[in-house]
Amino acid sequence: MTSFVKNILASIRRASCQEGSLALHAPSVGSLEKEYVTDCLESSWVSSSGKYLDQFEAELGLFTGIKHVICCVNATAGLHASLLGLVVQAGEEVLLPAFSFVATANAIMHANATPHFVDISLNNLGIDPDRLDVYLADIVYFKGNLPYNRHTDKKISALIVVHCFGYPASMEKISRVCKKYDIPIIEDAAEALGSYYQGKHVGNVGLISVLSFNGNKILTTGGGGAILTNDDALALKIRHLISTAKEPHPWEYNHDRLGYNYRLPNLNAALGAAQIKRLPSFLKSKAILHARYQAEFLKFPDVELFKGGSDSVSNHWLNTIILSPSVAHYQQEILEKAHKEEINLRPIWKMLPKQTHLQCCPKMDLSNAESLESRVINLPSSPYLVSND
Repeated sequence: MTSFVKNILASIRRASCQEGSLALHAPSVGSLEKEYVTDCLESSWVSSSGKYLDQFEAELGLFTGIKHVICCVNATAGLHASLLGLVVQAGEEVLLPAFSFVATANAIMHANATPHFVDISLNNLGIDPDRLDVYLADIVYFKGNLPYNRHTDKKISALIVVHCFGYPASMEKISRVCKKYDIPIIEDAAEALGSYYQGKHVGNVGLISVLSFNGNKILTTGGGGAILTNDDALALKIRHLISTAKEPHPWEYNHDRLGYNYRLPNLNAALGAAQIKRLPSFLKSKAILHARYQAEFLKFPDVELFKGGSDSVSNHWLNTIILSPSVAHYQQEILEKAHKEEINLRPIWKMLPKQTHLQCCPKMDLSNAESLESRVINLPSSPYLVSND
């Protein structure tokens, strides 16, 4: 093991204040969660309705400042339902960043649409609005008021912004570009509960946004997600769509369109309703851990602890280091040695256009994304690494 790699791992250990196995991001579950889940089990209301589901949705709305919250089984389902709610049609194109979890692209394909990859910003790892503007000016033509890709003759129906690792994208500039081309925005905030852009919780700029409550997220329901919007009609449409499109009736089963059984069970919501009460504590712990990492990595001139944009506040879901090009060749050795020492690090995802089923999708020049692929490492970021409850 080189001294550089050895020192990196030692800094991670010091910042985490923990020996032994270090998870990338493990949930923190306490007595309140056990109380709520037990109560839900004893009530027999464990399926797709119940007081904990209502409570969880209401508290998410208060926390984010978004009018409508519709809980669902996971963020992938939430993105799929969001695309259907915006009436994205088969064969149309949806713009998204080259870096995201594969679910973002898969949701587009579930809607029978085509992922179209755009480049990211080195400042916040979200879509680069300046490069996007130049690219769209080159490829877009209009049929009436609708934007089309001149190379494929397909309508560009939406743009999905990803707040990567909890760091908000440049929403003001992205929104300005999308208004120019009449492209609606979906915010994939799966990793960004507790992150703020220009003083507002993420999800307030796009027409619709999606959260994830997977087991590795800052707040968990075991598995689950939520769709958020300030649009009354869209909220009504999506809630109907994910509830099998069943028309309200005490006993008859009438369904007025193809629907989906994407509702979050009340049992999962019970866990979420307890977790959200601890969310401020989780956020505080993660900010302290980020500061510890910052103190450690200031010692490395060729390593940057990523901080995101100056116009935003991150939840620090996954603390992230970026290696300078001069030391990028150490990435694989760092990952290999860390895993041997039970320190669970991970690289950034493989770029989506390189995934087998996405290689034929349209894309712009992805120079920024390509420059980062071999230089990013995510660090252990569990809230329990800082005792704060």
